[in-house]
Order: sequence, then structure tokens, then C-alpha cells
Amino acid sequence: MAADIEQALLQQLADSADGSIPDSGDFATAVGQDHLKVVGIIKSLEAAEMITVEDISHSRFVLTSEAQAYLSAGSPEVQLFNAVPADGITLAQLKSQLPGDVSDVGFKQAMQQRWVALDKSAGEPRVVRKVDSVTDGAQAQLAAVAAGNELPKGEADALKKRKLIKLDTWKTYRVSKGAKFATQRKKQATELTSEMIASGSWRSEEFKPLNFNSLGLPPSGGHLHPLMKVRSQYRKIFVAMGFQEMPTNNYVESSFWNFDSLFQPQQHPARDAHDTFFLTSPAASDTFPEDYLARVKAVHEHGGHGSAGYGYCWKRSEAQKNLLRTHTTAVSSRMLYKLAQEGFKPAKYFSIDRVFRNEAVDRTHLAEFHQVEGLVCDRGLTLGHLIATLQEFFSRLGMKELRFKPAFNPYTEPSMEIFGYSSELGKWMEVGNSGMFRPEMLQPMGLPPDVNVIAWGLSLERPTMILYGIDNIRDLFGHKVSLSMVKSNPICRMGL
Repeated sequence: MAADIEQALLQQLADSADGSIPDSGDFATAVGQDHLKVVGIIKSLEAAEMITVEDISHSRFVLTSEAQAYLSAGSPEVQLFNAVPADGITLAQLKSQLPGDVSDVGFKQAMQQRWVALDKSAGEPRVVRKVDSVTDGAQAQLAAVAAGNELPKGEADALKKRKLIKLDTWKTYRVSKGAKFATQRKKQATELTSEMIASGSWRSEEFKPLNFNSLGLPPSGGHLHPLMKVRSQYRKIFVAMGFQEMPTNNYVESSFWNFDSLFQPQQHPARDAHDTFFLTSPAASDTFPEDYLARVKAVHEHGGHGSAGYGYCWKRSEAQKNLLRTHTTAVSSRMLYKLAQEGFKPAKYFSIDRVFRNEAVDRTHLAEFHQVEGLVCDRGLTLGHLIATLQEFFSRLGMKELRFKPAFNPYTEPSMEIFGYSSELGKWMEVGNSGMFRPEMLQPMGLPPDVNVIAWGLSLERPTMILYGIDNIRDLFGHKVSLSMVKSNPICRMGL
């Protein structure tokens, strides 16, 4: 069918005295086809340079859906006038007899034209006629529009103001012969084949030009989550500073490595089930370095290395309990113990992975989140080394201004909370915690007495929410995350 329309159009152009078709709309009517189908063929021929086209703009008023109902029933004002009996009717009764839109609009229009009046002399308002009969001019005007006739400007403006007519616009085209006009379209070859070369037919073929500016289809690959983008930036900073990543693939940990080895007492509130997820199967572990476990028990009960200890009866059963790790510092304790057993040498470690705490879920807290942790182990380290390392680390994140506040942690002394100034938020905010691991933690591992460890930790979710303007953590992490947000967010830009 499309080929027949195309052939008829090209033949009419060839037979035309001036080589043109004045209006594509008239052509579509003549061949009995929808104009849109004809337009598609015209655009295809224009792209092949067989024809040229000129736009012809058309416009006319057409009835709205509301006006269509008034063509047979009459305008609202006439319907209302006809509903008013000779002796009048209460306003409430009149409105009950007519649809709401007809009674409201009709009453307003009939009052403006002084066809009816409102009589309030008898108490309840009554609508009475002021004329004996009326002519429905609005209905006649709508019928004229429906028939395709033009209205005087004043009448058209009045109907347009009442939203009974609207302006309909469309385009048709004047079609003329193009540079490559022919009565038959020759299909262009899209590729040079071996058969064309063998037969020599390529010499008479017309090849479709190559579009070297075409970008092709975008790849349908995956997209990195904002958390992964920020995590990647953190990892690059740590690696650039000479840190080695710790293995963090064990989400399940024993209380011994998660708490006891860090010199955290067994009656500490963090070990309560309201704060920690304990496992029921397997509920306990029993594989520990026994000599190290004995030293940890001794330092908890009686102290040592300059400490008085906690002075309580340390229980192996508490240390055996399995849990979902509450911090990646449990991995740090394993790595430091391993370092002591293999023979101490200076080391820099970091980790970025999930931890789990029994938190009440709200817009800023989840039961699982990511912890970023870094530590440096060497002889003679001081608090000054910790501050300088933190300043270098956070400056690479784009946070140049830091403040420190004394704090308490069971396994670090001294301890400091880290505050940074956010230029985006225009205020100081807590960005992490830090400190120097206690001798009561390090020396039972077998590390030399002159070895110190400086360490710090921070969240991954909080800076990501700031960087990407997300104010609810459930929009960033979990089953409610929008996949379109993951796809559309830009690459991570550091500079908190």
C-alpha cells in the first residue's frame, strides 16, 4: 500500500505542469489515504533528495467535548430558561432538575443576558422569567463551527472564553521535484558484497552514504551504586598512602575477636542482645589460640602492662558466642595478632566492609552499614603521628579543616572524635573516631612493648549521602533504592 501511494505521488509530480503538488492534504484526500501515512512517505522521499517540501500551516476552531453535548440539547442558558416555568421556581428546585455544570453555567449566562431574575421577596429565592422566549444563539454558533464555517472574531472569542471551542492547528506540505527526482525509487545498497565484486554490478549500484557521526546504541551494561563509587575513591586514597587492604569476608565473628581481644569487658553494654545480633546456629566457637586466650583472660581479670584490668571473673563461654561483627576492628585484631606471630614489621592496613548492629531503623540508621577503618603499626608512634595522618587522609578527601575532641573507647587511649568542616553544609560535623590502641590489647598479642598502633574509623553511608544529596538512608541502601537513581547519579566527586 505504501508503495502504491509513493508511486502515485511521484507520477503526479512527473505529470504536473509546474512539477509540484500544491497541498499534500488534498493529495491524501484524492488517493483516499490518511494524511499521516502520506507524510511518512514524503519525509522518506525528502531524505533521499527525490523531492523538496515546504510547510503549509493550517488552523481552525473545533468544538470541545463539552460543546458537543450542547449541539443537540441546547446551550446551558437555554436549557435553564426552558426549565423555569411561567410562575417561577425556587433556585434549589431548579438546580436539582439540571446537571451541576449546566445549572451553574446556565444560570450565570441567563442572568447576564437578562432572561431570568432572582426574586427574594418571598423569603426563599425564586427564579422567574423576564422574557417570554429566547433564541439559542450559542447553539447556532456551535453548529456553524461544527460545519467548518468561520465566526466573527467577537463571537469566536466569546465561545473560546467559555471553553466551548479551541484552536486546532496542523501542517500540510507543498511538494516539488528534488535534485534526484525519478518516477521510481532505486534502493540504495548498504554494503559491498563479494557477489557485487565478482559480477561487477557494484559499478552501477548506488550506495547509501555512511554516517560517521552516528553514536550507535548506548551499551546496556550495569551501573555502579553510589556507595560503590565512594568506596572506590576511599580505596584509591588508602592505596596511594601505602596501605594494604585487610580480608573482611567473614561477617560472622566470635565474641573473643570482636570484643575480648580488644580489651572490651564482658559486661560492656555493647554485648547486650539489644545492640548485637547473636547467632543461634552455630551459637559458639571453640577454636582459639589457647596461649593468647589465656593472656587476654589474665589482662581482663588482673590487668598488666601498666593497667589494673577490670577485676571480674572472665568467662570463656561469653567469648565463645558467635555474632554478626559489630565493627571491622575485629578484623584488625586478627591481623595484628598474625603480625605479632609472624615477626613484627611496620605495617599499614585498611578495610571497608559491612558491619551489623541491632539499631532501630529510621532515616539515618540501618541495622547494617559500612565501616571504613585504617591503622598504622610501628615503633614510637605518638598522638602527633595520628593527627598528622588524619590530616593527610582527610585532605585527600577534600576536607582541609579538622578539629579533634577527647573521647573514650575501651580499646584506645588516648581517643579522639574527628570533626570536619563541610563547605556544602556550611557547618562542622563529626566524621569519625580515632585513637591509639591500648597496651592491654597489643602486648598480649605478642607485639613488642615499644610498638604502637594508631587507628581511625568512619562511616561510608554518611559522606555518600552528603555527596549525592540524599537525606534518607533507606533511599541509598536496601530494597527501597531506586534503580534510576543508581543509573543517573554522576561519578563520585570528593570534596566534602
